[in-house]
Amino acid sequence: MKRLIEMEIARHDWGAMLCGCGGSAEHLAEDLLRLAGRGPSREPSHVSFEEHVWCPAILWEPAPAVTSVALAALADDVAPRARGWFLDLLQCTVAGEGTDWGSAGRGLDLPELCRSLAVQGIWLLYEEVMANRSPGDAGVAFEILTVVEPDRVRLQGVREIAADWLPVCCRTGLCDDDLLSQSTDLA
Repeated sequence: MKRLIEMEIARHDWGAMLCGCGGSAEHLAEDLLRLAGRGPSREPSHVSFEEHVWCPAILWEPAPAVTSVALAALADDVAPRARGWFLDLLQCTVAGEGTDWGSAGRGLDLPELCRSLAVQGIWLLYEEVMANRSPGDAGVAFEILTVVEPDRVRLQGVREIAADWLPVCCRTGLCDDDLLSQSTDLA
């Protein structure tokens, strides 16, 4: 059994990070282990990271560390259900629009940091799309790629290959980050 999640969690000083809940982010390490099925019950358990790592408007300090752990989960042996939860979590971090005040005051751009980390794991996302283990998960992975993939030609090629199992928004380009910015420029 791979232990990439545990290794990646151990790399970060969770206690030194300020969580979105206002306390230390130390509890997030345990939450990530539970999500992966590496907690006491040994079964994946859904954990909400909203208001701890992200909210619809901003990301908090632990977001880049959580992004790294989510990518490690995609390379690790996790249950399909947990894999989907990590993809959802990754999607929330790469789609972030702002940085909490404390991190911004230190010059951090958390959404950009999370997207940069996701680019480092881009082949994990492509593998998730092409493996088609779950149409929903393939769609989420593709939507993440629309935000982080700088090579739009490669993205279009995968869209064409995977068209039979991607959701309509992915097949048609409606979820593409650059398409959305073009439509707002026209308004």
